[in-house]
Amino acid sequence: MNKVYLNKAGENWVVDRFRREWYSEKSEISSRYAFNASSIWLIAPWTWKKMKKKHLEKKRVICTIHHIDEDKFDENAKKDFYSRDKFVDIYHAISLNTKNQLSKYTKKPIVTIPFWINNNIWFQIHKKEYLFEKYKLPNDSFLIGSFQRDTEGHDLQKPKLSKGPDQFVEIIKYFKISKKNIHIILTGKRRDYLLRKLEEIGVDYSYFKMTNFKELNELYNCLDLYVVASRVEGGPQSIMECGLNKTPIISTNVGIAPEILSPESIFNMTNFRKAKPNIKIAFDNVQKYLIPKGFDNFIKMLELDNES
Repeated sequence: MNKVYLNKAGENWVVDRFRREWYSEKSEISSRYAFNASSIWLIAPWTWKKMKKKHLEKKRVICTIHHIDEDKFDENAKKDFYSRDKFVDIYHAISLNTKNQLSKYTKKPIVTIPFWINNNIWFQIHKKEYLFEKYKLPNDSFLIGSFQRDTEGHDLQKPKLSKGPDQFVEIIKYFKISKKNIHIILTGKRRDYLLRKLEEIGVDYSYFKMTNFKELNELYNCLDLYVVASRVEGGPQSIMECGLNKTPIISTNVGIAPEILSPESIFNMTNFRKAKPNIKIAFDNVQKYLIPKGFDNFIKMLELDNES
């Protein structure tokens, strides 16, 4: 039977989770070793140079493109892209937004499939009272969440503009006036920019730097609203996660937002005041990506349903 090898990021990022889930659920059609596979899946495309060239030359190569930050897609980035493109047989874009970006730079076939979502990790919690006590959150406040990094790794004073933390701040300023007692929940590393800005504008917050999946799902379930204010995104997976655990969410038109969210939940910086969460549509749209069904289209893409 045809088998696939997935390369790894090794950065404790979402790609590494996808890789673990794939090997856990699809071990019978996967190989832990590139030499024993008929296909190479560059699920972490920026690590392609770690692959042996002979494998890239001799095997079918599928490359996932999560997103292209065109503000940073300089000559060096393009040189790397086209060097890798020579080995790629088919591209996997995780959203239509990414496919539209990618099609500017390659003539290779592009398949669009959002990544799967694990409902053993992300789910709705109906009795929430103990969560507010556990995390010492004010249950009389309007809780707004942001669980992604917002600061550049090389300079913790500079905002990571692709993630739109400056836009998030403008939205929070609006909610500070329109809602009573707003309280922001932040998680993850490199939140320096938002922490500083929230202090400046006088908005209360809780910051949980290190969280596991269980804790993150619990924090989602505490929220009155999750805001994606990014300029460029691959996923973000928070859209899937909010959809599955029925967390109210609004988002800029990035990544998989159009595939999952209602049009009324998608905003830009001129109309964000009118954006409204639609829990039902987000929940319904995410169902086809649940494990194990969420693997089906990937198996077809990888041509692993046919014996060699």
